[in-house]
Parts: sequence; structure tokens; C-alpha cells
Amino acid sequence: MKWIMIVTVLVTMITNAAWAKPSHFDPPHKATLSSRASAPALTFRFRNIVDDRPLVLFDSMHVYTNANGDPYIITTFKYYISNIRLIRKNGDTVYLPESYLLVNAADSESLVQRLSDIPPGRYKAVTFIIGIDSLRNFSGAQTGCLDPARGMFWTWNTGYIFVKMEGRSERSTAKQNRLVFHIGGAKTPTNTIRTFTQVFPHTLKVKKGHQPQIDLAVNAAALFRGKTQVDFSTLNFTMGGPNSVLIADNYADGLFRVADVKK
Repeated sequence: MKWIMIVTVLVTMITNAAWAKPSHFDPPHKATLSSRASAPALTFRFRNIVDDRPLVLFDSMHVYTNANGDPYIITTFKYYISNIRLIRKNGDTVYLPESYLLVNAADSESLVQRLSDIPPGRYKAVTFIIGIDSLRNFSGAQTGCLDPARGMFWTWNTGYIFVKMEGRSERSTAKQNRLVFHIGGAKTPTNTIRTFTQVFPHTLKVKKGHQPQIDLAVNAAALFRGKTQVDFSTLNFTMGGPNSVLIADNYADGLFRVADVKK
């Protein structure tokens, strides 16, 4: 009889536990998944240009002229931005983790990229690295947009190409009049990591149910003017080193411009 009573009590306890409501300390699995799925996202739209003209690859009808008066066409244009931060109206900075974007002018899908899980708020500015931060730059070959298969990794230099522009110019003294500008390097004295910051033309509002967007104009002509006016007859090739620093200093202030923000 005693054993029957023990068994009865155990069955009752198990049944009650099975039907009990979760306490406040139970992990809110469904709520977490739901909130993530509906968290605000932010779209970055890139528009590649050469001054006031659209950037078109491999097109002899689109011959551009640099500040030195040298004509050229563009066959390759790629670049990284990373470590994106949004600055709130009150001045607080919000870091967007794992924000590494690769834009390839030959890939139209890369011209519109979306970052998810953006903290809601009102933002007045954006800042990001042109290229890859030093830590990830020296972490070896990686995946995603940092995959070496993307053609932006120097295996011989254990680092990434931050900006890649290739083309041709009749003024170039290189073989086949080629232009090759592979800008990279993250160690002194040839550190080419540069930071871009700009205040928005009006407030960017990030909140649930909205589709905020930052439109960036990216001007390839900035590589060849600024602190140094580039003459293709004397500078038409660089893969890191002092000349890459020269080009990075040129585009630091002119490569990117926030053209618009949309709520």
C-alpha cells in the first residue's frame, strides 16, 4: 500500500510539471526569435561615379580624364568598407558588428547591401573604415566577402586589397598602357587604412516597420587628385608601398559622399 501511494504522488508531480506555465526565468526562445526577425535593417546603396558621370566598365565610349588631363578607361573597380558606426543625435556611437561590405562595380547585386539588427533610433552621421581593420587584415584568409576567392586578398602579403582600380590610358608607360592601382597595407610606414565620416543631410530614423537607407556616391576620380595630382606617365602601377599611401591620402576625403538618407 505504501508503494502505491508513493507512485501516485510521483505521477501527480510529473503531470503537474508538464502542464505548468513557464516562469519569468524561462528563456523566451520564441520571443527572441520573433524580435530578431522583425528588428530594423539598414540598406546601403552605392552609386559609382567618375566626377559627374556614371562609372562604366570596359566602355571606350566612357573615357574619363584625370586632374592631370590624362584620358583613361576603367576595367575594374572594387572596394571594402568596414567597422561601420552610426552616430546618434545625442552624440552616442553605435557600432555595427561584423559590418564588412565588398562592392564590385561588375556585380550589380553588390551595389545594394543590407545590414540587419540595427538598434532603433535617430542618427545624424555615419563613419566607417575604407578597407579592412588591422585585426582582420592580419587574420589570414577568411570567409564571406573576405574570402580570397573575391580577388581582394594578397596571399604574399597576408593582407587585403582595400581599393582596387584597373584600367588603361594612352598616357601610361606600362605594358599595354595598363593602369593598376591595388591599394592596401596596414603597417607603418605604409598604412593605407583611412576613415570616412560624414553628417547626414537630414536625420536617419531607424525603427520597426521602416526601410531606412543610406545612399553613397563613390567617386573613382578621387584616387588621382587631392594631396597629389597623379600623372599616368610616371605613376600607373602600385600594389602596396609608398605609392599606395599616396593614393589613399588622395581618396581619404573624396572617395565617398553621403548623397542622401531615406527614412
